[in-house]
Amino acid sequence: MKEECAGPSLFEDLDFPTRDSSLFSDSSTPIAQLHGEITWRRPQEICRSPSLFPTNANLAHAKQGLLGDCWFLCACTFLLKNQHLLDKVFPPGQPQWGSSRYRGSFRFLIWQQGHWTEVTVDDRLPCMDSCLCFSRCHSPSAFWVALLEKAYAKLHGSYEQLWAGQVSEALVDLTGGVAERWSLREFGSDKEEREAVLDSDQVRRKKLDLNLLCCVKEECALSCSTHSTPGGLGELDQHHALTVMEWLDVRKVSGSEVRLLRIRNPWGRCCWAGAWTWSGIGWSFLDPVCAAELRARTAEGEFWLDEAEFTSQFDDITVGYPIGKDGLLKSVYTGTLLTHSHQLASRWIKGHSAGGSRNTSSYSSNPKFWLRVCETGEVLVSLLQHRKRRNTEKYAQADPEDSSNTKHQHYQAIALHMWKVEKKRFSLSRMLNKPPCASTHCHSYEREVVLCRPLEPGYYLLIPSTYQPGAEARFLIRVFSSSPTSLSALKSPAPSLPLTSDGEWETSFFRGSWIEGRTAGGSRNFPSYWQNPCFPFAVCDEPALTSGVNVRITLHQSRPDTDLHPIGFHVYKVLQVESEQTAAKEKDPVASCVPHCYTQDVSLACALPPGSYTVVPSTYQPDCSAKFIISLARKIHRKVVKSQEKLGSAIHEVSHISVMKT
Repeated sequence: MKEECAGPSLFEDLDFPTRDSSLFSDSSTPIAQLHGEITWRRPQEICRSPSLFPTNANLAHAKQGLLGDCWFLCACTFLLKNQHLLDKVFPPGQPQWGSSRYRGSFRFLIWQQGHWTEVTVDDRLPCMDSCLCFSRCHSPSAFWVALLEKAYAKLHGSYEQLWAGQVSEALVDLTGGVAERWSLREFGSDKEEREAVLDSDQVRRKKLDLNLLCCVKEECALSCSTHSTPGGLGELDQHHALTVMEWLDVRKVSGSEVRLLRIRNPWGRCCWAGAWTWSGIGWSFLDPVCAAELRARTAEGEFWLDEAEFTSQFDDITVGYPIGKDGLLKSVYTGTLLTHSHQLASRWIKGHSAGGSRNTSSYSSNPKFWLRVCETGEVLVSLLQHRKRRNTEKYAQADPEDSSNTKHQHYQAIALHMWKVEKKRFSLSRMLNKPPCASTHCHSYEREVVLCRPLEPGYYLLIPSTYQPGAEARFLIRVFSSSPTSLSALKSPAPSLPLTSDGEWETSFFRGSWIEGRTAGGSRNFPSYWQNPCFPFAVCDEPALTSGVNVRITLHQSRPDTDLHPIGFHVYKVLQVESEQTAAKEKDPVASCVPHCYTQDVSLACALPPGSYTVVPSTYQPDCSAKFIISLARKIHRKVVKSQEKLGSAIHEVSHISVMKT
């Protein structure tokens, strides 16, 4: 990694500045009350001798602050139990406070849509009264949790975007693995019956049996969560996540056995009033030596409860698949090592490949994939959709399609179905009339759905779908298997552009290149940033357009999947009276597609008021050469097409651009 600073000055992250834009998105959570009260301090301004990790391992655990991100902290706890995973996310050997190489920055790697994305942040942390106001370590002088939380907040756009989430998502982001959410409740309620008919398969989420996990109990990640206010957990409110540190079967004095689970609360304090508190009645049923040994295992914020209490107090449990030092997954069902893996990215496109569920006549138009199983073995298939991000920039607004259902604004309802096919040539319509050999449960508003089955050799057809026809999203198909497999997409003619039915759009294509030493300036964190190509465009005054998305920008790099650069872009407002370059340099971006991601293309949909703009694409590091294409779509009215065409063709030669109009 190159040093972010050439001199002794400390690094300041321009892409995640010490401003309200990094703290708040829409001020819809309780931390909105902190407006104007938060200051930013570096660790050496908070304590005398800061470090990343304390010498006492128990004091390295996360302690939740004013931010409701217990789901993320549960995943952090799993990292502490697996040093090789922690070293992947937080590469060791980075200069710390007191070192002559310290420059005030730290680098993290977070898994996103199939690739490890580098996220660099400065170490200025949100504080109140000179103390960290969000998450921290139990040791007041250790800062790895606060720094990782800042990197994760940058990845999501702001700290407020971390308020409420799923442990499964954080586990996947911090390990690159797979996680499933299982129920602890019995099925059969009227609501569940109604939800079941949403899909013709009527497959429901699995109910957890801890015995299923016996073969991986020491290696897998376990987290439990509440959806409603539990009875015994007196302090807990609904929607809280905790970590299962361990579980074991203990013999009572009477000779019978009881299963005990040790739970860690991210709040950092005990919240349990059951039979297995420190002085609870449960310990009297055990041998005193055994009871003393188990109680001695609990650190601050931990408590024991038995399986009956566990299943009655919690609603869900999240299971993260074990990942070895070699990076291989292990099945949570059998303990089998999944030695082979593949992944393919695709998307549902409205009017082309967004066919909806099996209840619709357009289901067969969904993307389709061949899975070839060469030998009998266990196969895990994951369907992971990209998160629909709420853009929090000054002028950007959420897509109106996303706001129709605030509960599920980030994701589509998705499912995955699999059919065994005897020959590669087959009648698709005839096959789809048969029940699939495997499928996930009913279409679910989850980021990822998973199916795991023993499969015999042969060809299998995979069809991922959204519940609603026309629902657009990008997704990733991942396959992990114990025996050799191959994964490929069924080729089908694709339109040059996504089809839209929400008015007229004009699309321009800008071809450019980052050239080492000339136009490869890197991200905003580098002084060479403004060497990157700049692409001007205009948004015309449109009386009919009062709200909603009117600009869609996509940046595509022309490099193979195995050799991608992390890419992103910023959009700047340009004042007519100033030169385009000078005006952009003096202003913050009005919209951004960051952090930089290792992917073929990144995109942003936003609402921009009338005016002149420029988009600046970049790689994260300077001097990363590559060719790229920017697709810029603007919502238009018939009478302004000609004027926009004239502006779109006025391109600076120094940017090495050619323009194609559609």
